[in-house]
Amino acid sequence: MTELIFKIVPRAEWQAGSGDYHGSGHDKADGFLHFSTAAQLPETLRRYYAGQDDLMLVAVDAGALGAALRWEHSPSRGEDFPHLYAPLSCDAMKWARPIAKAADGSFVLPDLT
Repeated sequence: MTELIFKIVPRAEWQAGSGDYHGSGHDKADGFLHFSTAAQLPETLRRYYAGQDDLMLVAVDAGALGAALRWEHSPSRGEDFPHLYAPLSCDAMKWARPIAKAADGSFVLPDLT
């Protein structure tokens, strides 16, 4: 079974790119692309994307990333997160869908399958 991990990307940034995705400014500063598991997404959105609109959620086949994908502990969250130490190849991407906002401003995730 394919294990999906997820990348949150502003729609304008996503649409401006073509081919492999090389990460946001934050990713580039940290030296890796930040991902979340399905269970980690709500808290990641709440902590790091509050007040932002027009976000895309990109599903990625973790198994297709090879040795460049490392699970590393985040002390601030107390859990391991997937970090990619390479560009995200088009071949590993499964889909990209918009993240909606509810009337109260909370995020509404698309179907994650």
